[in-house]
Amino acid sequence: MTLFFVSAISIATVLLYGCVGEIITEKAGHLNLGIPGIMCMGTAGGCLGVSLYMGQLSSPEQASWFLLVLISLLFSLVFAAALGGVYALLTVTLRCNQNITGLAITIFGNGATNFIMSFVDRTHFDPAGKLISSSLPFAERLGGFGSVVFGHGIFVYLAIAAAIVCAIVLNKTRVGLHLRAVGESPATADAAGINVNLYKYVAILSGSALAGLGGFYYIMDYIKGSWENAATIEAFGWLAIALVIFVLWKPNIGILGAFLFGACFIVAFVIPDITPTQREIIKMLPYVVTIVVLVLTSIRKKREHQPPASLGLPYFREDR
Repeated sequence: MTLFFVSAISIATVLLYGCVGEIITEKAGHLNLGIPGIMCMGTAGGCLGVSLYMGQLSSPEQASWFLLVLISLLFSLVFAAALGGVYALLTVTLRCNQNITGLAITIFGNGATNFIMSFVDRTHFDPAGKLISSSLPFAERLGGFGSVVFGHGIFVYLAIAAAIVCAIVLNKTRVGLHLRAVGESPATADAAGINVNLYKYVAILSGSALAGLGGFYYIMDYIKGSWENAATIEAFGWLAIALVIFVLWKPNIGILGAFLFGACFIVAFVIPDITPTQREIIKMLPYVVTIVVLVLTSIRKKREHQPPASLGLPYFREDR
């Protein structure tokens, strides 16, 4: 049971990064379907940072945990934000269709990641993954409780902190109020003196950077430095977008929602004596639950449970 909870939290962390990043973007009125590709690009950036740092050392034992985490974190943030910047340029400045642009970003991010990773030296991934995923030193002494609560790498706690900070900023600060105003009615926000394009750019870039950490975490922490392919990370990106709807665009609830989605994903592999078909049906549960939540919230029509009013709509200042 302990292993189940630990694995569920690990998968939940991948989803939580993508979910919170997409919530920030959608609060600005942009539906970014490029999140799966951006998560892939964040993976490529973080892995490149790991390779560059570890490659300068004569042996893996010389690696500094702090420098390894810092360098990989910065590379992942920059690469993911860069691809998010392309999306922002196309949808905010050039006012391209958000759905088509997002899908193009996902396709490009997947392909670019596989291309970049073909040149990255992956021989250092195994020791780097073990170092990055190392838990707090006292976790083992606390038994099962310690493994579940403290037996994770730094990126798990960063994800939870990011969700909490995001919830506070959106609901308790002037910046959050302005961002929500931009997502609800950019024309009204513009008339009130709010720089609409600036808020949109900052939201998209910060949301993309945060989402990129999810893919990097999956590779370096969850599977301890093993590289599969970008398609695996892309799948988690789509699940993260579904999670945004499930948690009703609330990042603090996203912590619990991500754990539920992670548990549904893991349970398909821990139930004994089930067929591959049954396993795939169980893995569909998060999507089914999301559809149910979407239908129920649409029926109730409570404003706080609806997406931003201007979500997916380009803003033309000339139409004010």
